[in-house]
Amino acid sequence: MKKAVVSVINDLVTDQRVHRTCTTLQEMGYDVLLVGRRKHDSLPLAERKYKTHRMKLSAEKGIWFYIFFQWRLFFFLRKQHADLFVANDLDTLWPNYVVAKRKKKPLVYDTHEIFTEVPELVERKFKQKIWKRLERKIFPKLKFTFTVNDSIAEWYENAYGNRPLVVRNIPNMNHSSRQLTRKEVHLPENKKIILLQGAGINVHRGAEEAVEAMKFLDDVILVIIGSGDVIHVLKDMAEKNHLDEKVLFIGKLPPDELRSWTRLADIGLTLDKDTNINYRFSLPNKIFDYIHAGIPVLASDLVEVKKIVETYNVGKITPNHDPVAIAKIIREMLASPDYPIWKENTLKAASQLNWEKEEEQLKKVYSKFL
Repeated sequence: MKKAVVSVINDLVTDQRVHRTCTTLQEMGYDVLLVGRRKHDSLPLAERKYKTHRMKLSAEKGIWFYIFFQWRLFFFLRKQHADLFVANDLDTLWPNYVVAKRKKKPLVYDTHEIFTEVPELVERKFKQKIWKRLERKIFPKLKFTFTVNDSIAEWYENAYGNRPLVVRNIPNMNHSSRQLTRKEVHLPENKKIILLQGAGINVHRGAEEAVEAMKFLDDVILVIIGSGDVIHVLKDMAEKNHLDEKVLFIGKLPPDELRSWTRLADIGLTLDKDTNINYRFSLPNKIFDYIHAGIPVLASDLVEVKKIVETYNVGKITPNHDPVAIAKIIREMLASPDYPIWKENTLKAASQLNWEKEEEQLKKVYSKFL
């Protein structure tokens, strides 16, 4: 069997795009090894059909973490007798590029976002300059690249001259997970559940406004599932505004368990702001998770998100991030005669927006190396 080594900087637990890619490769006939890292608070890794390896580093954030990770990954990859290297995002590209070039093996690059335009780098110009220089040096030389939507693909084409193929991060059509009841997870039956989920609940993603909107809603609970930089800020907001009974915080959950929780909601939120290029062109995974769970979506007015919501008529777009306006739209959605139509349309949308169709682009490229 041909061996494919897939690299990512996260702890492998919640990254469903990389998991689906590895599963596709394994089903195609590759011997797959997925390598990432293990953090002090990483959840146990569920059993998978392919091999995994998580590196433990002494630093978990900051410049030293990135330096250690790059070199640890480089030496790890150098020892692998691989026929194919797959790098996910810019922070794994350099080790993969160097090793693949030395071993004269093909490299596939999957960029999940415009890495150099994330807020964390935009606000730190020196670090942004380093990552941009690295990307500018390597990206134009890559033959096989993927990204997550058309807007980002166009951005890369304008920046570097070569356009990545688009493979959106969409769930499998027939994924199974246990059906939870509200009683099991102590959620009231007589209140509506608004859900905000994500592995990156960070600044400029509308989470603060979602919490504040709860001041203007009755008989509604906001459930926040996941992790991110602003979780502690959200908890302080909920406490100061006496919203403890209206806002429920759930930590990171394994994918199967998260899907079970998602099905309990009445509306799913995706409220990223147009504060930078990366967010402007984003297409959050959660929107597809909501659709596959059969719940209508309330989304911010971003080009790729709006395209999905309006094309499939699965919810509403908020024109701004005013908490009062968000609360008003939530009330209107819950009472709207269109609500059952949106729910029905999520099922139709899921039949078209699924990994079984999306992975065909991957197969066209990866079959070249078998």
